[in-house]
Amino acid sequence: MIHIFQAYGGTLLYGLGQTLLCSFIALVFSLIIGTFFALLEESPSKIARRIARAYIELFRNIPLLVITMFFYVVFPLYVVKMNGFTAGTIGLTLYTSSFIAETVRAGIQSVDPGQMEGSRANGLTYWQAMRYIVLPQAFRYVIPPLGNQFVNLVKNSSTLAFVGGFDLMYQGNVIASSSLQTMAAYASVGVLYLIITMPISYYMRYLEKRLA
Repeated sequence: MIHIFQAYGGTLLYGLGQTLLCSFIALVFSLIIGTFFALLEESPSKIARRIARAYIELFRNIPLLVITMFFYVVFPLYVVKMNGFTAGTIGLTLYTSSFIAETVRAGIQSVDPGQMEGSRANGLTYWQAMRYIVLPQAFRYVIPPLGNQFVNLVKNSSTLAFVGGFDLMYQGNVIASSSLQTMAAYASVGVLYLIITMPISYYMRYLEKRLA
């Protein structure tokens, strides 16, 4: 591993940067999209609930690699061409957002219904009550599962390797092929993934205790 880091440190750092960038973009947008569909699923509108449920079931039950390959191979044939990084990030965002939607929905349902009723009685609209009263409480309840989703998101970013996303896993494959030191190459990649995911895990635990 020391030899791998010495000989291919620049390549691994570039892959690490691509993985971090992809993970950050997917994290932000999946959280926004997931929260939006969670709100739709809990809205009074029957049509909105059906749309949200269709979205969640669609992307939650299709493998991430299939979604990524769709945007990398099929989507460019009919709409617009995109590189592996973009296709992988979009696929990762849609896939993760479906799980986050279910997590946030569970958090909303765990909030006392009287909170919503009291908010509406005081003149707030449904969306205002959700934004100012219900959601802040719901997110406190779902910090542990959200933390797990964020860690899974980082690990799932390795699917970019299948579409030439130049991420950490992709660079590990290149190094393993060129150096013929397969075990050392993938062990080095594993260490770098640990460096990313461990701080997230510890921070989410700290946040959970802080807000308990």
